[in-house]
Amino acid sequence: MSSIALKSFITLRQPSPETTHFSFRPKPITHRRKFTVVAAANSQKLNGRNLRVAVIGGGPAGGAAAETLAKGGVETFLIERKMDNCKPCGGAIPLCMVGEFDLPLDIIDRRVTKMKMISPSNVAVDIGRTLKSHEYIGMVRREVLDDYLRNRAKENGANIINGLFLKMDIPKEKNSPYVLHYSSYDGKSGGVGEKCTLEVDAVIGADGANSRVAKSIDAGDYEYAIAFQERIKIPDDKMAYYEDLAEMYVGDDVSPDFYGWVFPKCDHVAVGTGTVTHKGDIKKFQLATRKRAEDKILGGKIIRVEAHPIPEHPRPRRLSGRVALVGDAAGYVTKCSGEGIYFAAKSGRMCAEEIVQGSANGKRMVEESDLRKYLEKWDKTYWPTYKVLDILQKVFYRSNPAREAFVEMCADEYVQKMTFDSYLYKTVVPGNPLDDIKLAINTIGSLVRANALRREMDKLNV
Repeated sequence: MSSIALKSFITLRQPSPETTHFSFRPKPITHRRKFTVVAAANSQKLNGRNLRVAVIGGGPAGGAAAETLAKGGVETFLIERKMDNCKPCGGAIPLCMVGEFDLPLDIIDRRVTKMKMISPSNVAVDIGRTLKSHEYIGMVRREVLDDYLRNRAKENGANIINGLFLKMDIPKEKNSPYVLHYSSYDGKSGGVGEKCTLEVDAVIGADGANSRVAKSIDAGDYEYAIAFQERIKIPDDKMAYYEDLAEMYVGDDVSPDFYGWVFPKCDHVAVGTGTVTHKGDIKKFQLATRKRAEDKILGGKIIRVEAHPIPEHPRPRRLSGRVALVGDAAGYVTKCSGEGIYFAAKSGRMCAEEIVQGSANGKRMVEESDLRKYLEKWDKTYWPTYKVLDILQKVFYRSNPAREAFVEMCADEYVQKMTFDSYLYKTVVPGNPLDDIKLAINTIGSLVRANALRREMDKLNV
């Protein structure tokens, strides 16, 4: 493996104009964006009203999209049924997201500065030695983050509807409206809800892995993982251990193709795992994850159990007419790490920005070509990241010996620096060529030892 190839593995992607650099401040930085409005020459001018767009789903993708649309002069409707929106999500966000999305520090439960990567044989490697004093991985609860983003969208003029999206009537004529059918629960505590319709000019599907918007445009299926997570309230003395520490466990026992995690929250830990290939065994893997962390969570009480599908790759189709998919609905979750929050919010914002620009701040009708610009920018910026992490997962998650090699490689400070820099800032810091060569040699050595170990284990099993 050449140093250049390995560097691509570690740093994930090449720099792009879309990259946002985050500089830490005591308070989040407000980025005021000026849109360069380039409306389609033949787009219809709207008289007596602004462009109307519906955002289906109120997670990070939907909240970010709705806020951007409302700020940009678009009449915005966000439809979300589960306003608490607790999903089995580790809740880790990169540092750049705090500044880029102006997140207040009080919604961040923990600032993780140390991580333990634990191998199948329980060899623990401490990760985080290269972090600077102000750097950390933010740990959030989804119900807190999502609620904040939705409320901010509302403050900027978005209409928030507590409703369940049912289906969508596709227009047969150019510029005719999309008719959305949903059950409204506004002001109601339960029941079947009130059947309602809404006419809009464009739709952003941000309604997760089981997206009904995706089904409405025949977006196709994708492979998905099942994530299972338990929130466990542990004694204060044990919670002190996780004050600024997160753990990741790898091994066939916790998952044949993913990892198990223990991530700290405000007053509890989130313990979970996931799998694509053995979904029926997810509870068995969860028990194994708890067993691995048993001495550190002993005496804990399970306060919530969550399970949810997580996409493994983008959908075959993410755009049709004036309908675009973002976040989990589009399949924007990275393999190997399972990261999705930042990419969800980023895709929601990018899609909304193209609608604002294409509509001249809500004054003109948009066309498919306007929304397609979002996909072109997204793929150019992030497609290499998904491909590289896909390869990494296939190389290092295929067997326990390979996982041992992966954990061994994580002990290298150069690996930690390059990995954390690319994760925290979604950008690339140029590497040192000599260190790249050294890393390539060490990686090959780890893989050779992994293969030797596998052969010895195979002999024992004969």
